[in-house]
Amino acid sequence: MSDGTKKDSSNQGTGSLPDLDEAALSARLGSLNERLSKTLGDRKLQADQSDSGSGNAQARASAMAVGLRLSSELVAGVVVGTILGWVFDRLLSTSPWGLIVFMLLGFVAGVMNVMRSAGVGKKS
Repeated sequence: MSDGTKKDSSNQGTGSLPDLDEAALSARLGSLNERLSKTLGDRKLQADQSDSGSGNAQARASAMAVGLRLSSELVAGVVVGTILGWVFDRLLSTSPWGLIVFMLLGFVAGVMNVMRSAGVGKKS
């Protein structure tokens, strides 16, 4: 209770103290509003530039095409090796060894094709 009476007596004596606090808060609020609107405007401008750039969209499409090509080469190697192994198993009655060996060979061939296409390995 003594705190409440101190505040009341101090506020009654100086009528300009709340006015100064309110003016300082209003100035800070205005400054904050300006900075916030500037920051939001900059972000919107950056988002517009990144979305509207046709070069960026072409780069994403090109990267996606390269990724699809590389993954299809790997999958094709494994599938062809598996089919060849299954055929040899049926012809020679060596089940499941032909399938296992040719599947592994197909995987190795697929990885080598991916490395060659990506520019990591030697191109022959």
